[in-house]
Amino acid sequence: MNNQPLVSIITPFLNTEKFIQEAIESVIIQSYENWELLLIDDGSTDRSTAIAQEYVSLYPKKVYYFEHDGHQNCGKSTSRNLGVSKAKGKYIAFLDADDIFLPQKLEHQVAILESQPETGMVYGPTQHWYSWTGKPEDYQRDSMRPLGVEPNTLFHPPSLLTEFLKTGEIVPCTCGVLVRREVMEAVGGFDDSIQYMFEDQVLLAKICLHVPVFVDSSCWDRYRQHSESSCSKAMQKGEYHPSKPNRAHQIYLNWVQQYITTQQVKDAELWKALHKAIFPYRYPFLYFLLRMKNKLKQIGHKRLPGLVHRFVGTQLQGDKYIPPTGAVDFGSLRRVIPMSQNFGYERGQPVDRYYIENFLARCQDDIRGRVLEVGDDGYTRRFGGGVCGKDFVQRITQSDVLHVTKGNPKATIIGDLASGDNIPSDSFDCFILTHTIQLIYDVRATLKTVYRILKPGGVALVTVPGISHIGDHQWSHYWCWSFTALSIQRLFEESFPSENLQIETHGNVLVAAAFLYGLATEELRQEELDYHDPNYQVTITIRAVKPQTP
Repeated sequence: MNNQPLVSIITPFLNTEKFIQEAIESVIIQSYENWELLLIDDGSTDRSTAIAQEYVSLYPKKVYYFEHDGHQNCGKSTSRNLGVSKAKGKYIAFLDADDIFLPQKLEHQVAILESQPETGMVYGPTQHWYSWTGKPEDYQRDSMRPLGVEPNTLFHPPSLLTEFLKTGEIVPCTCGVLVRREVMEAVGGFDDSIQYMFEDQVLLAKICLHVPVFVDSSCWDRYRQHSESSCSKAMQKGEYHPSKPNRAHQIYLNWVQQYITTQQVKDAELWKALHKAIFPYRYPFLYFLLRMKNKLKQIGHKRLPGLVHRFVGTQLQGDKYIPPTGAVDFGSLRRVIPMSQNFGYERGQPVDRYYIENFLARCQDDIRGRVLEVGDDGYTRRFGGGVCGKDFVQRITQSDVLHVTKGNPKATIIGDLASGDNIPSDSFDCFILTHTIQLIYDVRATLKTVYRILKPGGVALVTVPGISHIGDHQWSHYWCWSFTALSIQRLFEESFPSENLQIETHGNVLVAAAFLYGLATEELRQEELDYHDPNYQVTITIRAVKPQTP
């Protein structure tokens, strides 16, 4: 512990008695030991003040309580700045009182910054957390905030801010970042003139303009989705909407323009992205006319009789309507290259990930004991992490990561599934093997290895592609197979008893077309994603159990 640099976690809170204990507990159970937690009371009138002070009494050398003069409510930016001024750590993390850290958050992110002295901040994707309610239907709503940029990459100024201006949905959550304290001091912390909306993006803009930022692929935090959050309240009042022009966004963009002007930033791409983002606010009438022009232009490209025919047909018959030859409207899909050649990552969540993650959510009780995953342990932590809070239960006793070659810092086992070298037999309670088998030529040998390394009663949670493109140039060198449910069943039955297999297919003609074009999950409706047509197998999921006795 003495060799670990101190991390200061700053948690502002205002009337969060429902959630603050769980947030604090998620810090206390961190695998990284050298931390301090600064609880900043922003004028609470409920029990959250007392809860915070109880933890100060329990952990007097780890947890600290601060408030504004006269117990005032001063806003999130001022409260976080107060925390920064009191922080003693080399690194600073931010955790809102209704969110949580996953147990290895600090250990993982500190290791990155310690190994990269030129990097000023690190962040990864954050889970939008609906399932905290415990309701079965909310487990299906959990989703990962899209990165929108190449993961495991160091971005130099001002490239990340340019991307954030282009696509606001990819801006990291506050709980997802770890930043050097010297960087916070250099950029002046949060801006006290912006307190309740976009205050986090103001800080991120400053940082991304001044220092390199590393974007990690791993998720280490959960952003609780509930109706009492400041973002939800702003949407309820009509003050904010994530995809429509709104006053809060306009104030932020005006701030960005003033700031980069003051900083004398000359980057042409950044200014182009800013001008495009601010255009609807500066020229609302012209923006309206341009939108109308585009709509009229689209209509003008169609023959009116065909348009009328399609309208009447879809109104009367819905999905059963089949337009006559020549009346099909391809629209944006009349193209011979996809929207994305990277499975749709830059647009949002790839379509196949929707089925993979729903499958793992349904099987999360299987993710227990000693768990093996390929490449990294992201799904192990996300779906096998247990419940944070007073009654914290950790289902995972050991998490291992398998990689075929040396050089992956997350790997605990180096081995080839096709040969099984260095992978111990009868060792794993669960093996998470998502979209990997298609990259291995000897599938039969691979499945024999999967069977061998599972403990008796152990479970393999496997997904494979059906209808799919093979990705970018990198994957094309390794992609050997795409499968059907029948081929997968016959292959698995060579190693596992048929009664121990649960094989499901996912997809339909719309999903298959969208996936091939590189569209993202967010561009389809849930009822479209969930409609099952066995003739269009986009993703195949397999739950395979090794018998208790041979």
